Amino acid sequence: MKLNRLIGIISILLQKDRVTVKELAEKFEVSYRTVLRDIEAINMAGIPIAADRGKGGGVYIMENYKIDRTVLSSEEMQFILTGLQSLDSVSGSSSYRQLMEKLSLNSADMGKSDDTILIDLSGWDKTGLSEKIDIIKAAMEKSRTISFSYYAPSGNTVREIEPYHLIFQWSGWYVWGYCLLRKDYRMFKLSRLADLRLTDKAREKRSVPEYVSNKFDYTPNEVKATVRFHNSVKWRLADEFENQSLNNDENEYITVTLTWSDAESFYQHISTFGDKAEIIAPKEYREEFKRIIKNIYDKY
Repeated sequence: MKLNRLIGIISILLQKDRVTVKELAEKFEVSYRTVLRDIEAINMAGIPIAADRGKGGGVYIMENYKIDRTVLSSEEMQFILTGLQSLDSVSGSSSYRQLMEKLSLNSADMGKSDDTILIDLSGWDKTGLSEKIDIIKAAMEKSRTISFSYYAPSGNTVREIEPYHLIFQWSGWYVWGYCLLRKDYRMFKLSRLADLRLTDKAREKRSVPEYVSNKFDYTPNEVKATVRFHNSVKWRLADEFENQSLNNDENEYITVTLTWSDAESFYQHISTFGDKAEIIAPKEYREEFKRIIKNIYDKY
């Protein structure tokens, strides 16, 4: 992929004083003319690359850009390579490992990026996820829209979006783009997408805002409640609420104050703990949860 080559060329130029176009073409197994186009694309992205002809010549990052040439230490490069390797766990291929080998330049001080840190981003259904990622990547490369059915707590809808980013956060994969139904930028979780397809419709030319994670932004319907958990589920609390204090009280229970996006999903989540969780406050949430439990009981 072109993006892989661009990353690779930038990495090489950050590590070497200069390199010939022929060397780059051989390393990435492309034509001389393709490398020239890649260098032009890097220049347009704001990284100034110069070229000297003749013996001892080659391409290099311009001297006045030297402050950024040391931005990647060997240790930092190892983290980048490990991150690239983790993408293979999603795609089910070895394309990113091959890119890592090209980035490493066989340099002794680089070492192996996968000796101590391993990242597996795949879920149980690796095939389904990788297919979705491939379709979304193709849409972004071709500047096309995607359509899909989306399952959300508010109901199921059919959406068409202009995708701009694939994002891994909050332990899941998301696509971020302009939703033609809502006329605004939205985030969609890949596991909730069905019937995903690449359309023939081109994306509109828009002034796309910078994506900013809204993990700590609160919604208008948020709920805040105090819940008491039995100590036997402390392992699960450590997974789900890692920033919370999980100190036991005198009765071997753990009391946690939670903020949730909406009441319905809050009740659904608390119910998964069975009798190991009890809503303490506020009183109205406790009473509403009691009503939900009674309705479930009446069904049986």
